[in-house]
Amino acid sequence: MGLKPDHWIKKMAQEHGMIEPFVESQVRDGVISYGVSSYGYDIRVTEEFKIFTNVNSAIVDPKNFDPRSMVDFRGNVCIIPPNSFALARSVEYFRIPRNVLTVCLGKSTYARCGIIVNVTPFEPEWEGFVTLEISNTTPLPAKIYAGEGIAQVLFFEGDEVCQVSYADKKGKYQHQQSIILPKL
Repeated sequence: MGLKPDHWIKKMAQEHGMIEPFVESQVRDGVISYGVSSYGYDIRVTEEFKIFTNVNSAIVDPKNFDPRSMVDFRGNVCIIPPNSFALARSVEYFRIPRNVLTVCLGKSTYARCGIIVNVTPFEPEWEGFVTLEISNTTPLPAKIYAGEGIAQVLFFEGDEVCQVSYADKKGKYQHQQSIILPKL
């Protein structure tokens, strides 16, 4: 299994619709960069957010997540409270080939500010918009900029296709169109 370079990413995006919309060069003038990088693709965040709140004193339970724990927000800048987090959605829609697995890591510009982006791997044949978890680890409010880079996706191509893909398993987060809260 090997990490894939920019020309492979461009080919897969153009010929197979792996990333839509696709930006085939890195945009960085006055914004947190996004688009194709040397061995990955820097994704953007939309202006849709779900910000964690403890107003309702709910317990965070991944088996029975209370949607009252989140407040919907829409805007060009999202302020994440200190020591809290928000969920967001990628601008880009992904269609992962059967022989590819991705790993997604937060961008260093945010990481250097104490803002951590967590995304689980995109499994073979997973498709949808990415739900991103953005944690503010600092004791201060933190800004997230919609329409700008938030994380980098790295693509790993297997030597052969997997036996069971995410689509075969009928994964519960397949074809995500919006920010999806935890499901059991």
